[in-house]
Amino acid sequence: MRLCEIGLYVSLLVALVPVTVSEQDLSATSAADTEQCATCEVRQHIKTMRLNAIKSQILSKLRMKEAPNISRDVVKQLLPKAPPLQQLLDQYDVLGDDNRDVHMDEDDEHATTETIMLMATEPDTVVQMEGEPKCCFFTFNQKMHANRIVRAQLWVHLRPAAEATTVFLQISRLTPVAEGNRHIHIRSLKIDVNAGVSSWQSIDVKQVLSVWLRQPETNWGIEINAFDSRGNDLAVTSPGLGEDGLQPFMEVKVSEGPRRGRRDLGLDCDENSPESRCCRYPLTVDFEEFGWDWIIAPKRYKANYCSGECEYMHLQKYPHTHLVNKANPRGSAGPCCTPTKMSPINMLYFNRKEQIIYGKIPSMVVDRCGCS
Repeated sequence: MRLCEIGLYVSLLVALVPVTVSEQDLSATSAADTEQCATCEVRQHIKTMRLNAIKSQILSKLRMKEAPNISRDVVKQLLPKAPPLQQLLDQYDVLGDDNRDVHMDEDDEHATTETIMLMATEPDTVVQMEGEPKCCFFTFNQKMHANRIVRAQLWVHLRPAAEATTVFLQISRLTPVAEGNRHIHIRSLKIDVNAGVSSWQSIDVKQVLSVWLRQPETNWGIEINAFDSRGNDLAVTSPGLGEDGLQPFMEVKVSEGPRRGRRDLGLDCDENSPESRCCRYPLTVDFEEFGWDWIIAPKRYKANYCSGECEYMHLQKYPHTHLVNKANPRGSAGPCCTPTKMSPINMLYFNRKEQIIYGKIPSMVVDRCGCS
């Protein structure tokens, strides 16, 4: 049901209220209350429709047929306890549930950058000898293209060393055992660590990722080692007891195309407003109420919705529309109160492959309402 059709529904509700001889003596206040009650009922109907639409839009925009079946327990197990993710979560804590980008000039073009966090999985048996190594293979989705990679960091957690030492963190590319040379050195990092201190370390892997995206057949995974001076491997590659969330992962930032906003004007109202004209009203979406634990953050956000009447006299911005409708009043259902400007939200979530994605979901917040 279009919003303008709901407006007609309001008018019918008001018009169909029975009027008897005794009721004709009621005060104007009583009549206004009746109309206000009908308006509130329709607003509630619009809010319900908007919430249902938002659920469908999110799944559609994320190319999902249904919500991922990921419980809170699974989320806690898979969520990396790592600096880049904690920084994102801290942003939501500071900004609150209505997490939005810093406001920019609406006429400025800006690119959308999406962050994808890929969890390490066990590589194919063709690169293993006697079941080793158990780590690390990364699966890449279709959004990734070599020419759009902004940054790629491999994050590795180091267990505490028994004493102050120098750790050599080594990253090697795996190849099938049958090809002879199983390890092709990629990068190494020399790290001084203190006794009894665990830490996260990151290493730039943009170059190797670009090769994998251009030549997917070369991606057999990597092996990660972090040897201290005694030859102990401190890298957490196969998390043990109490090491949930410490497995290696890759943080990839992907650049997408530019978009352009536009300026517009409109009315803002609250739920108690007597305004009958087209207006923007507040509406908060709570993902926990949806049962969507796969959305990590925000847990709720302000989506807003449009409601109100659109008379022809309100369309002075488009006088030709007014003239056309006046000439052919039965040829149109009338102008609708609809969003004239919408903006994206930033969302951190698990996809169906249990990869963590951080990106913009377009057109999820109603910024302005108008008649069209």
